[in-house]
Amino acid sequence: MRIITRLERFHHSDIRRLLLGIIVTVGFVVLLVLCFGIPCPKTFCLSPVTVSVIELTNSNVTPVSVMNYINLPDDDDDDNDNDNVDEEFEEGNNKKDLDRENDVVISKEKVEINVSVIARENISLRNPKLVVDSSESDPNLVMVRVKDSRNGNVLSMRKHERRGAISISQMNSLLIQSLSSFKSPKPRWSSARDSEMLSARFEIEKASAVHEFLGLNASVYRNISKFLRSYDLMERKLKVYVYKEGGKPIFHKPMPRGIYASEGWFMKLMESNKKFVVRDPRKAHLFYIPISIKALRSSLGLNFQTPRSLADHLKEYVDLIAGKYKFWNRTGGADHFIVACHDWGNKLTKKTMKNSVRALCNSNVAQGFRIGTDTALPVTYIRSAESPLEYLGGKTPSERKILAFFAGSMHGYLRPILVKLWENKEPDMKIVGPMPRDRESKKQYREYMKSSKYCICARGYEVHTPRVVEAIINECVPVIIADNYVPPFFEVLNWEEFAVFVEEKDIPNLRNILLSISEERYIVMQARVKAVQQHFLWHKKPVKFDLFHMILHSIWHSRVYKVKTRKQRSGS
Repeated sequence: MRIITRLERFHHSDIRRLLLGIIVTVGFVVLLVLCFGIPCPKTFCLSPVTVSVIELTNSNVTPVSVMNYINLPDDDDDDNDNDNVDEEFEEGNNKKDLDRENDVVISKEKVEINVSVIARENISLRNPKLVVDSSESDPNLVMVRVKDSRNGNVLSMRKHERRGAISISQMNSLLIQSLSSFKSPKPRWSSARDSEMLSARFEIEKASAVHEFLGLNASVYRNISKFLRSYDLMERKLKVYVYKEGGKPIFHKPMPRGIYASEGWFMKLMESNKKFVVRDPRKAHLFYIPISIKALRSSLGLNFQTPRSLADHLKEYVDLIAGKYKFWNRTGGADHFIVACHDWGNKLTKKTMKNSVRALCNSNVAQGFRIGTDTALPVTYIRSAESPLEYLGGKTPSERKILAFFAGSMHGYLRPILVKLWENKEPDMKIVGPMPRDRESKKQYREYMKSSKYCICARGYEVHTPRVVEAIINECVPVIIADNYVPPFFEVLNWEEFAVFVEEKDIPNLRNILLSISEERYIVMQARVKAVQQHFLWHKKPVKFDLFHMILHSIWHSRVYKVKTRKQRSGS
């Protein structure tokens, strides 16, 4: 009333109305800011955040705060990091779309817990503060609180149970179980192609022992005789139909450079292939959906940026080919496959292509990757499409003076911990954060790779990283620190013979773990890295046992062991 009384002093009614309007507007804006906070400056500010903490002291578990360990992704490649900087995150209009669960490592016992962070409307999580408290009532529970660093408000507070990681030995068991249980939809009608693949499986299982390995090292394979028999049958029998439907750039436009080069190179070489591709779909054993998940994510505009909307767009394409052709409906898509290196490949396809073979870079067995059905796609960071084999090779074991090397951006929760624990701690441990992007630094990065015994392949935002292939290309033994990560060509290669797997909780013991490997053992592993190198190389014109053929073989292998005929009983 005081304000209205003072306004009466103005003689002009228009001025009074203008001032009253300004006061009401300002008051309304202030009220919105107080209630909802300042709107986020970027489009994807509602993203859930991946976080992690390790308490390294020997005392009782105490609250731990982590600041500036959260890195929201960008869409550009990182020359030094070489990791997928397009982190998997969700943005939606309801609580389901905004919820996400992530693994966190915590406490003196180094156990895993599950953390769910909810990004609420109009609150920016660019610098959240994570506080973790032990539970006095139950030692198997911990309390996780996520605070807004601006005002200290608690954004999320929940109790979480400890959960363990799936070890590499457990993955081996899952693979064996998968190969012995043929869980696949029974086809609606018979096909001669199914019988041919079933026959191929019997031939693989009865493969005779091979004594000449064509330049291959038998020790890096699970069973070299079965692998060679399977590969030979693939070369002689496999036929693939590539769907012509779909417009560029989402379909039929390969991206042979950058972090997503694997899906691009495969698309390019598959569509131009004359040996495996057939024009008549009735002759095909497998059907390829030539889509780029990266292009799907980046080409549809702001109205298609949630996983749900993009998955719906993919479903529309599947409905299109299912309506035009009879082949998808015959098997429920079980004889179809997709090759996707983008983080969202798993999420966007797990419903629409639940029966299909999916070659995925994001091979996280804890997030829906199916060992024995899906295949792990290598992440290959290609800088030049004209020279995919540049910088190949490295120094001899005796010339490698650095015990372990890592350099890269602080993507995800794990790398800040790795760098904090090991940077400048030991002279033989070259563990640093991001290096400059100038020409000299890039050269230095490669030199470190070629001069180190072990190259640390620490997960970024997701479990996969191009450093695994980078290490192999530079003939450096990979040290994989990524719980629940299924390495490429897992159904064929015996990874423990040429790589070291370190659980995330064991980062404090990293140097001791590496020093416990004898020099003799290291020399053998390094030789095996060189032997397996040919399987991780792109060629403009595919050659035997190269990356193109190995990806195709993994897809063939998965289908061979899952195929059913109309007459075949379930589980037989």
